[in-house]
Amino acid sequence: MREDLLHFIWKHKKVQPDQLVTAQGESLTILNFGAHNLLAGPDFFNAKIRIDGQVWAGNVEMHLKSSDWYAHGHEEDDNYNNVILHVVWEDDAEVFRKDNSLITTLELRKYIPLQLLQSYQKLFDKNEVRFINCEKDIGHVDDFLLKNWLERLYFERLEVKAEFVFDLLKKSNNDWEQVLFTLLLKTFGLKINGASFLSLGSALEFSIFRKQQQSVFQMESLLFGMTHLLEDSKILDEHYIQLKKEYIYQKKKYNLKDESVLKPEFFKLRPPNFPTIRLSQLANLYGAHSSLFQKVVSASSLDEMYGLFEVSASTYWNSHYTFGKESKKKTKKLTPKFIDLLVVNAILPLQFCYAKYQGKEVHERIINIISKIKQEENTVVKNYSLHGLVSTNAQESQALLQLYNTYCTQNKCLQCAVGAHLLR
Repeated sequence: MREDLLHFIWKHKKVQPDQLVTAQGESLTILNFGAHNLLAGPDFFNAKIRIDGQVWAGNVEMHLKSSDWYAHGHEEDDNYNNVILHVVWEDDAEVFRKDNSLITTLELRKYIPLQLLQSYQKLFDKNEVRFINCEKDIGHVDDFLLKNWLERLYFERLEVKAEFVFDLLKKSNNDWEQVLFTLLLKTFGLKINGASFLSLGSALEFSIFRKQQQSVFQMESLLFGMTHLLEDSKILDEHYIQLKKEYIYQKKKYNLKDESVLKPEFFKLRPPNFPTIRLSQLANLYGAHSSLFQKVVSASSLDEMYGLFEVSASTYWNSHYTFGKESKKKTKKLTPKFIDLLVVNAILPLQFCYAKYQGKEVHERIINIISKIKQEENTVVKNYSLHGLVSTNAQESQALLQLYNTYCTQNKCLQCAVGAHLLR
């Protein structure tokens, strides 16, 4: 038995509101169950009840046992002075407010339908469960319910990403161009070099980087130099030597500090994802667009996004993946798959946050873009598919990641639309 079942029963009105008796033997009628509070304080606000003919308005608190009131220290907390009803599974102690007045208690286990308890036990039965609690039933849930729930989950995931974006905005003193620069760096770094490229975004002011926008060579020297990729004295490649000279000059000119920047990794990466290639592509992206931020936040279609990010690494990298070592000639273009990743993890979260900052609404535009991107391929998405919940685009695969990480792995089934549906 978990406390969230009590919340579920109360929130969804699973008890007859006019056929109740309190633990003190008084008749009880629920006139208003109140609003569920997910923050600190009592569990339900602004409820209204009638006890032996007298109407009370206030808050409702819930526990598995009455004595939990004292275990949680509510008797000393002024936030609980307005509790008019204590709803519990088991009444094992009388409970008093801070002023020593008795709080009316309702022992809920006497009023829960047996079928509801059986459904609850089935939902949390871990026998033969390999993935998630509802894996045997989720594939049979109504499509309309799933579609609406997945859309809501996607925007929940955007809200989580928004916290990171607004933190970057605060650190940059409200410089949105710096935020975009840092977001792009982190995303270009992928999983292995995300932390390294993020540390570069924190150490390099975009205002300095922007001064080099007329020269991709100078932008590359900054990016390579700050990430410690120009420190090997054994490399005699002429292009490498010129980049190194340029960085030494810029480092002195702008008093650059690169000590906090983490050196990127090459190990376990496919050559197209080497930090050298990704940093050169980023430099060329900024070389191609003098007002990238405005173009990014105003882009309203996936085709427009593809057009913005249609760039390649510099010509030197056509025959190299690392400095000084020639390879088979190939243009290192940003692929549609990588652009999709940039759009999902950097551009749409930025659009969402920038609109929020301006007090505007862009939900429809965001859905229009992400629904046209192919679903991501990962273990979580694959496992949902095996159990009948198949995603058809990136919006749904992102929603499934939010579902898995925030609800399924946390056993928050009763806060999930699927779990609530199965219980009802």
